[in-house]
Order: sequence, then C-alpha cells, then structure tokens
Amino acid sequence: MGKHVAIKCPAGGGSKYYNYKGFHSIVLMGLVDANYKFKWVNVGAPGACSDAQIWNQSDLKNHIIDENMHIPKAEPLPNDDKDIPYFIVGDDAFALRSWLMKPFSRRNMTLEERVFNYRLSRSRRVVENAFGILANRFQCLLSTLKQEPNNVVSIILACVCLHNIMRIRYPGDQNILLDREDENHHLLPGAWRDETNLKDIDDVQDRNYPSKAAKQQRLYLKHYYSSPAGKVPWQERMVQ
Repeated sequence: MGKHVAIKCPAGGGSKYYNYKGFHSIVLMGLVDANYKFKWVNVGAPGACSDAQIWNQSDLKNHIIDENMHIPKAEPLPNDDKDIPYFIVGDDAFALRSWLMKPFSRRNMTLEERVFNYRLSRSRRVVENAFGILANRFQCLLSTLKQEPNNVVSIILACVCLHNIMRIRYPGDQNILLDREDENHHLLPGAWRDETNLKDIDDVQDRNYPSKAAKQQRLYLKHYYSSPAGKVPWQERMVQ
C-alpha cells in the first residue's frame, strides 16, 4: 500500500511531484506484518507515480524474484495438507503472483470469490490500520512538509522507525486506535479513522499478466476458504 505525504513543491519540481489528488507529495509505500509493524518501506517516489510503478522498481520485488529474501518455506494451511507459499496481500494495483495475492475482479463474482475477497480484505485492514496509527501519532505527516525532498524522506523514515519501536514497547497505548469487530464480526472503526488520514496513491493496475501458478494458487485458496477446513462461520453472512 502507498500513501501520499504532502510537500511544498521543490524548486524545479514542476509536475513531477504533483499527484492526481491535486497537491504535491512524496510517496510512502509499506509492507506491514500482523502486528502493525512496518517490515519494509519505500520512501521518496514523486507523487505523480502510481503504486504499480513504484512497486515494479522496488528492491523488495527484485529480491523476492531473485529469491534473496529468505522467506520461510511453504507450509500447509490449518486443517490442510497442501503446502502454500507465504504471500503478500495486495490490491488491484498489483500483478497477481504466487507470492502476492490480490482480490478477484468485482464483476459477476461467485459466492466463493466474494468470500475470498472478504478474507483478503480482513487481512489488508491491518495495513490500513498501521498507516492510520502512524499518521495519528506523527501528525507532521498530515501537514504540508516544507523541507527539501531528501529531508522529507528522512523525516518519514524516522517516523516509521519510531512507530515500530512504540508497537514493540507500548502496544497497548495504540490498540485503542485500532479497528475491532463486534460479536457478530461487524467492523467497529478505530479512533484513527476519526482523524484526517494520509491519501491513497493512484490505483493504476499493473499490466503484467499473472502466472499460471499464481492463478492456480488463488483458485486453491478460494476453494479452501469456503471448505470445512478453512471457512469461518460468519463469512457468508458478511458477503451477502
């Protein structure tokens, strides 16, 4: 996921930093774990860039492709015996890969596809909350930073590092800000959503075609999430 951090247009910046939201910005793209910590960030791309452009030029993508990331070996999902690779949860901007799962197209979805998208969106909510907590805690990111781009990058990186430290040392202080679910699994929006938030970056889809293995893996996950082994009792009610 990527977010815009507003900046004053640097001298000679022209339209390079001008985003489709109508202001100048630098992009923060991040990979978040289940504990709302940033595991990787890419900071500094001009605001005119899309998610897909930044991702395709990132060191993380190249390291994953080159198998230099020391990602754990594939393991079976609960109540199953088929090994499934660890994967990143992405959105429509990214190309489907065995190591990056994205939702099905919303056109004419089957029940199983709606369930898959629901399960993926619950995971992706963690990412949204991590960015929300970051901006809530370090509200300079919600203002227009007037420093030069290189200094803005340093400010953003410092905020991310401090965010991770606070998630480790004082998780309870921030948990009140998080989204929760009630006893019926309906979303209870976290306090971070009451504040101004960082703007999403342009959702331009990656034109790279998915691999056969990636499509087969998503189909397997689709069936798994609707099977007795992988379903949760409330999921069909949530997608009706």
